[in-house]
Amino acid sequence: MTMKTLLGTIAGFGLVAAPAFATNWDLSSEYPAGSLQGQTADFFAAAVAEKTGGEIEVTVHHGAALGYKSVDNFDAVGDGALQAASSAFVFWTGIDPIFQLSSLPFLAPTADDVHDLYDLAKPEYEKVLEGNNQMLLLATPWPSSGLWGNEAFTSTADLEGVKVRTYDVASTETMKNAGAFPIQISWADVPAQLSTNAIDAVLTSPNGGVGVQMWELQSNFTNVNYASSLQAIHLNLDAWEDLSEEQQAAVAQAAAEAEDFGWGLLADATAKDFDTMRANGMTVTEEIPADFSAALTAAAQPFIDQWIEATGERAQSIMEAYANR
Repeated sequence: MTMKTLLGTIAGFGLVAAPAFATNWDLSSEYPAGSLQGQTADFFAAAVAEKTGGEIEVTVHHGAALGYKSVDNFDAVGDGALQAASSAFVFWTGIDPIFQLSSLPFLAPTADDVHDLYDLAKPEYEKVLEGNNQMLLLATPWPSSGLWGNEAFTSTADLEGVKVRTYDVASTETMKNAGAFPIQISWADVPAQLSTNAIDAVLTSPNGGVGVQMWELQSNFTNVNYASSLQAIHLNLDAWEDLSEEQQAAVAQAAAEAEDFGWGLLADATAKDFDTMRANGMTVTEEIPADFSAALTAAAQPFIDQWIEATGERAQSIMEAYANR
């Protein structure tokens, strides 16, 4: 009996099953695996594999390994060059101003405030993504941003002329109004810019800096409690529609659990990061003087007013609902 005949005979008895092929998604992120957003992306990938029985496999590419940064991810996912990505909203403000909301300076001082803003704005985020052939799976927060540098920043005089890395128009305008010299660059470019002295200080979260071992280039961190901005995991709509209803339900459940996981990380993250900084020789200033805080808030207000006016009714309705919670 030939092999072909043997296989045909076995198939006739129902002993040969059709091979199962997994659906493979690439998920791009410019942040390191150890960051809160890296951990959330990995949790999501593992949850998808578990809940679909391995039918969908998500490969997370950390540290911009595929060459995409957050600002690139929007078009890459919409066009289908990537199935999914983890992207910081702060880099999407040029796409739609609604993505500025979570990074408005000094607007949401607590985790509950940040979550309330997210709940109010989520339908608007979803509309923009759906209009660009993608969907919002989940969004999770970064710890509130502070200033990394080689000195503590406790007054506007300390900021005078300092070349500060900023990440969006709001932070750029706020730092400029406070007396600094802001330079807006992507996170993936920060270490190189620091090592060549192109910038003196960095506005980012404690967790972001710890993720790239910023103590190798900076000696101080000042907790100015700037803003706790959001990062989204978003999916190409064609990839979503290729799934069965059961697979869609599984991915949605995995996303919900990953979102809860990401928000849960926030509670202890800052304290742990401060401990890590100090263990690596950094000086951490956990609170700033009230007059400096007031000066920074005043420096931010012109941009907030401008953003509300430019964004229109969407911004006004969200801000009114937020104020009247």
